[in-house]
Amino acid sequence: MRACQRGFTFVELLVVTTIVLILASAVQPLAKITIQRAREAELRRVLREMRTAIDKFKDAADAGMIPTTELKANSEGYPPDLETLVEGVSVANDATGRKLKFLRRIPIDPTTGNTEWGFRAYQDKPDATTWSGQNVYDVYSKNQGTGLDGTKYRDWN
Repeated sequence: MRACQRGFTFVELLVVTTIVLILASAVQPLAKITIQRAREAELRRVLREMRTAIDKFKDAADAGMIPTTELKANSEGYPPDLETLVEGVSVANDATGRKLKFLRRIPIDPTTGNTEWGFRAYQDKPDATTWSGQNVYDVYSKNQGTGLDGTKYRDWN
């Protein structure tokens, strides 16, 4: 045997491995919360984007830029669905066929991973759980979960 053998003993390696595992188990919950916080921030951004598009559609309808033939009866100037915001509507009194578009695409709900959103019509009651289908006055997430702040995703403004 050599007098100067170098290396770690099994006990030393076992202690270091145990310490690394304890540190990793402490970081895992923090990583999950960070991921959820990022998804919630993205949800807030997407909701703001869609609501802004709905408001711009309403402003254009009120200004007479959207022909009444493009609007449903009793729509109050709100879009009939989100696809209308993506496909666009013809500009009133414009022979060139130009269209007003308000969204590039229907965003994906980061908490559910799909493009299905809940809708409220202007005529619906604020606490209604079903959409009457007359127009899209507001959108909300269909995720039934609760955010880090303790409020339900569907109630987010």
